[in-house]
Amino acid sequence: MFERSRKGEHALLIQPHAGGPPDEELLEEFADLARSAGATVASLLTARIDRPNPATLIGSGKLEEVRAAAEASGADLILVNHPLSPVQERNLERALQRRVVDRTGLILDIFAQRAQSHEGKLQVELAQLRHLATRLVRGWTHLERQRGGSIGLRGPGETQLETDRRLLQKRVDILQKRLEKVEVQRTQMRRARVRSELPRVALVGYTNAGKSTLFNTLTGAEAYADDRLFATLDPTVRRIELSGGSAVLADTVGFVRDLPHELVAAFRSTLSEAREADLLLHVVDAADPARQERIAQVDSVLAEVGAGDLPQVLVFNKIDRLAEPVDPDANPSGEGEPVEMRRFAPRLDRPAGGRPRVWLSAREGQGLDLLRQALVEALELRHVAGRVRIPPQAAKLRARLHELGAVRAEQGDEAGWDVEVDMAISDLQRLFAQAHGEWLRPLIEAAGLDGDPADAPLD
Repeated sequence: MFERSRKGEHALLIQPHAGGPPDEELLEEFADLARSAGATVASLLTARIDRPNPATLIGSGKLEEVRAAAEASGADLILVNHPLSPVQERNLERALQRRVVDRTGLILDIFAQRAQSHEGKLQVELAQLRHLATRLVRGWTHLERQRGGSIGLRGPGETQLETDRRLLQKRVDILQKRLEKVEVQRTQMRRARVRSELPRVALVGYTNAGKSTLFNTLTGAEAYADDRLFATLDPTVRRIELSGGSAVLADTVGFVRDLPHELVAAFRSTLSEAREADLLLHVVDAADPARQERIAQVDSVLAEVGAGDLPQVLVFNKIDRLAEPVDPDANPSGEGEPVEMRRFAPRLDRPAGGRPRVWLSAREGQGLDLLRQALVEALELRHVAGRVRIPPQAAKLRARLHELGAVRAEQGDEAGWDVEVDMAISDLQRLFAQAHGEWLRPLIEAAGLDGDPADAPLD
């Protein structure tokens, strides 16, 4: 056995691929993942794999090449951008005399570094233990069997491996119970936000698309934002004010292609901020050449967590890194005179039958007014103003109007209140469907909406 290095920061990267040249975008993302974990990239090798070797994934010839490259570059860590079975990982470590980490282990390590909240740390540890459970090996040959017990009860006890598995499972059970308690608390907070009747908006997107920067710009919050993968792990929720009313905005963990299923399962409560939203702001790095692939990959993960059918607004961020022709009819890639270019201008597109698209730069603060406009339209935060009469028996309705900040003026007497109201139509429709909502019918008619008195009993 070899002595595992405690450094593990000088990494040799192995990118397996099928027939044809390797995907350059995949190589760059793999290198970014390694750097995000704190490693320096010593070298990068590609390995064509038509039939994976069940013992080492890569063939014997490539294994020798990796060993030589690791010696030459001084790498003390081998990162493989592919899931490895426990046997493959163990055999590679034995052959290369270096620590070997597969894609799942690498992403777990990044998550462990990023987790800040109690819930996030519990989720990461749970995912790590489940990953480790498949990799326990016999490492205690001097304790093959533990013996114990009284006379007549002595016999072969459990092996050290069995002890490790039992202790690990015990820890997993403890973490699951703690996470269930945290999930109950988070569910209660979400229910409180639902009771407040504020629309819920969640920021989703591929990792490093600029979600946290956009979140901070919209809310004035100070959520951690950095130009690296998985800068955000713990969800952050803030209230934002729009021209038609208020909404709750949540920043969530970024997605990545081939996100390990155990991570999706472990972070189910974090991702529930997206699953239970009324609207998703799907943030895309506009300067990413593979942005269409990124959109498809995020949509795939959203479908996996049960949020695939929610309405979306596509937000193309980082337009400050783009340029467009001054003359729209010019062909930047054509021959002849060079085409004059200019900075990409913010805009709001409303394609027929498609998702609205907002082009902006969160870092430069460009196009944010267009995003707010798109939010108002998508959440249907149109306003209606008017005067209504509320009797004493509908005092709860008056209280709800005050809670929403919809009351502009009012006069009261023994018979009730004359209330001047200015409120979002979405709020109006919700209150109209509740008890005593019929007293808001003048506003329903002023807004040109249909109302059914049976849905709002006067009691």
